[in-house]
Amino acid sequence: MIDTHTHAWGKASEEHPWVNAAVLDLVDEFTVHTVYTADRLLADMDRNGIDEAVLVGYPICEWTDNWYTLQVAEAYDRLYGIVMLDPFAEGAADQLRRCMETDGILGFRLGAACPADQMWETFDPGVTWLRDAIAETEFWQAAVETDATVQLLCDHGQLDQALELVDRYPGLAYLFDHFAHAGPETPTDEGTFAQFAELAAYDTVAVKVSEIPHMSETTFPYADMHDHVRWFLETFGRERVIWGSDYPNVSDVASYPEARHWLRQVDSLSEGDRAWLTGRAFRRHVGLD
Repeated sequence: MIDTHTHAWGKASEEHPWVNAAVLDLVDEFTVHTVYTADRLLADMDRNGIDEAVLVGYPICEWTDNWYTLQVAEAYDRLYGIVMLDPFAEGAADQLRRCMETDGILGFRLGAACPADQMWETFDPGVTWLRDAIAETEFWQAAVETDATVQLLCDHGQLDQALELVDRYPGLAYLFDHFAHAGPETPTDEGTFAQFAELAAYDTVAVKVSEIPHMSETTFPYADMHDHVRWFLETFGRERVIWGSDYPNVSDVASYPEARHWLRQVDSLSEGDRAWLTGRAFRRHVGLD
């Protein structure tokens, strides 16, 4: 079993100071240690029967400071890494290549739902910089050359931009996080969320049923979001729907067991479906098999 969306971070230092006030405010609400290291994550994984996990870069330092993600991915056999990169930055293509040379690094994440000048500080579903990023051809060529997985956090209202990106670079493997910020009242088969059906036409696109405790307006097992899970399964097939906890980012409202076990409460899912969602789909999609 692999948890495809976790976070961990090292302690602040002179070289790697904690500078993101918005993230620090979030961490203050968590029920975990203020310095939630990879060792603490692994201990929580062991308590909850998780074999492996993907450490998604956490922007508590300067958001493109990937030091901890790189260090952990190289040092721990059970942990993989997704780094945070700015495709507009000078030397971005070379930075991507260097990151991908590190054992355990699978790819990079783009915060398309964040303003470019307030990255990982706030969200704005109206921003359109992802469309501009498509033109950064040197960066995307490096992604193709290194076989980097592209992880996207976007709002469902931004899926038209994501479609343009996937259409331009269809050979890359894509992961869409957190239901694209859709809530229980977001319709699945009409409006902006329904554009996922167009994305499903690309075999290289997968969706993640992650961060559900924050998307839901109820408590465990978050039944008001189960229709969205079933719609993803009908649209993408179980081979391209992937579970992730987003722990400890959800620890303000949910325990790790709750973030792990809610999937068992989704009606119509077989044990085979759950095996795909909790491991097989991700491993196949990013080329770990």
